[in-house]
Amino acid sequence: MSQPVHLSARLRDVRGSAIRDLLALTAREDVISLAGGLPGTDLLPRERIATATASALADAAVVQYGETAGLRRLRAVVAAHETERVGRAIAPDDVVITSGSQQALDLVARATLDPGDTVVVEDPVYVGALQVFQAAGAALRPVPVDAAGMDLDVLAELLAAGLRPRLVHTVSSFHNPRGVTLAAPRRARLAALADRYGFLVVEDDPYGLIAFDGPPPVPVAAHGERVVRLGSASKVLAPALRVGWLTGPPVLAAAVERLKQCTDLCGSTLTQAVAADLLADTPWFEAHLHGLRTALGRRAVALAAALHDAFGAALTCSTPAGGMFCWVEFTDGTRPADLLPHALRHGVGFVPGSAFAVGRPVDHAARLCFASSPEPMLRTAVHRLATAWREQRALRRNVEGCGRSSNCWSATPSSPTTPSRP
Repeated sequence: MSQPVHLSARLRDVRGSAIRDLLALTAREDVISLAGGLPGTDLLPRERIATATASALADAAVVQYGETAGLRRLRAVVAAHETERVGRAIAPDDVVITSGSQQALDLVARATLDPGDTVVVEDPVYVGALQVFQAAGAALRPVPVDAAGMDLDVLAELLAAGLRPRLVHTVSSFHNPRGVTLAAPRRARLAALADRYGFLVVEDDPYGLIAFDGPPPVPVAAHGERVVRLGSASKVLAPALRVGWLTGPPVLAAAVERLKQCTDLCGSTLTQAVAADLLADTPWFEAHLHGLRTALGRRAVALAAALHDAFGAALTCSTPAGGMFCWVEFTDGTRPADLLPHALRHGVGFVPGSAFAVGRPVDHAARLCFASSPEPMLRTAVHRLATAWREQRALRRNVEGCGRSSNCWSATPSSPTTPSRP
C-alpha cells in the first residue's frame, strides 16, 4: 500500500482496553482468568436456550430482518420488567433493543454529545464507558467512587461551581470495577441534581438483578425521569445472545433508533425471540436468577476468604453484595501492574487498577472477577497469585538490597515453566 490510511482524529483519543488485551493472554489453558468480566459458562442456561431457539425457529419471521427498535414482543417484556423496577409505567415504544448494552451506551453518546461536551464519569471508571466518551470527543470530569458509590458531595460541589455536564454516567449497582453500590440516598440526590441542573443520568445497570441478599437495588430512574437506563441479558442469560436495551425519554429513544439504522439496521430477530421467551417465562426466570445469585454469592465469599488467608493484612478486599467483581488494594507497596507478569507466569490473570483510572492514580489496586470460576478454581487462582506475589516481593527486596550493596550479582529469579499448584 503506497499511501497511508487516514484515520480520524477521534480515534487518537480512544484508549485501548487493557482488559481486552489481557483476554488473549488469559485465554491460555494453563491460566485461570480473574480478568475479564465473563459470567461462568457453567451457570449459563444452555439447555433452556436451546429449547427456546428451537421454538423460535418454528416461526419463519425470526430468520428475517426485523424492526430497528427491536422485536415488539421483547420490547413489551422489557417494558414490563422496567415498569416493575422503576415503579412507573414504561411503554414498549420507549424501549430500544441493542446489540448488548455497550451499543446502547455508544448510541446514547452519539445522540446527545457534540465534541467538547462535558461528561461526568466515575473514578475508577468502567473502561467501556471511557472508550465511548473518548470516541465522542467528550471532555471527561471524573468524580471519585467510595464504599457507597459515586461521591455526590464532590459532584454537587462541581455543579455549584459552574460545571454543566451533558451526561453523568454511573454503574449504579455492583459497580464495575469497584464492586460497590450507589447508596439509596445518593440515588435520590443524583436524580434531583439532574432535574436541577438539566443533565441526563446514564444508569448503566447490567448487574442490578444479581443481588446476593434481598431484592435488587431500586434504580436511580425511580427517583426522576432525566435518567437513561441501560440493561443487558449478557450477565443473566448469555453474552452470545447479544441482547441489550435502553429506556429513557421518548425523544432520546427516537434519536437512538434513528442512529441505530446507520449502524446495523436491526439486531438478530432470532436471539431477541429467544430472550423474549426466557424473560417472559417468569417462574423459570426467577428460579434461574435464584440459582445464579446463590452460586455467585458463594464464589464471592470463596474468593474473599482465600485472599484473606493468603495475604492477610497486606491486602484489603471489598465485600461484594452482588455482581461479579471484587476490588482489592495492596497495603504493602505492591503495584499490581508490576505483579501481573509474575502472576501470568504462575497461571493466573487479573486487571490492574490503573486500567480504570481517570483522575486519580490507583496503582495499588486490582479488579478480580469471581463469576467465571467455581470455588475450587478460585482458591487455586489465589494460591497462584500469592506465590507470584511472594516471588515479586523477594525480587523487590533483592533489587533494593542491590541498590545498597556492590556485591549483588543477580536479582532475577528463574521463571517457572509451568504454573505452580496448591
